[in-house]
Amino acid sequence: MARIDNAMPSRILGLDPGLLRTGFGAIGTHGRHRAEALGCGVIRPASSLPMAQRLLQIFNDVSELVAQYQPSLVAIETVFVNSNPRSTLALGQARGAAFAALARAGCEVVEITPLSIKKAVVGTGRASKEQVQAMVCQLLKLPQAPASADAADALACALACWQSQSPMALAAAAPRGLRGVA
Repeated sequence: MARIDNAMPSRILGLDPGLLRTGFGAIGTHGRHRAEALGCGVIRPASSLPMAQRLLQIFNDVSELVAQYQPSLVAIETVFVNSNPRSTLALGQARGAAFAALARAGCEVVEITPLSIKKAVVGTGRASKEQVQAMVCQLLKLPQAPASADAADALACALACWQSQSPMALAAAAPRGLRGVA
């Protein structure tokens, strides 16, 4: 896996893939102790589009995000296998479209489990979406939470990737008393 040179500023693009909503969040890192949000949002293919067109939109939009942010690394959330095989398959298709765009651009990709993301950002793998959003705001010093939980999850994914590259990064960035809140 590629390592981030902590002496140089770098960018990490986080992706929280889904067929209806693919969250994205880009962060810029400055050494081991500071990260800032560069942008975040959600790719929302129209549900009325045929499947192939929805996947093409995810592919094209992820390609545009890579061109816009020029990340050193891309962190993507792994598949969450649930009891509904159809939902799991749709998630896999959205991830496939994103992976194809990333491979075409030559990006280094890191996969991170939802449990690892929550543990890195909040301190516990059982954190709620609200806890993840609150910690993303604190760590990135955002004036308000991203409008979408998908965008917040993508920023959390990027932060977890940064933390895995520089294990003390999030501990140093977190305000006292907030890490590990369950």
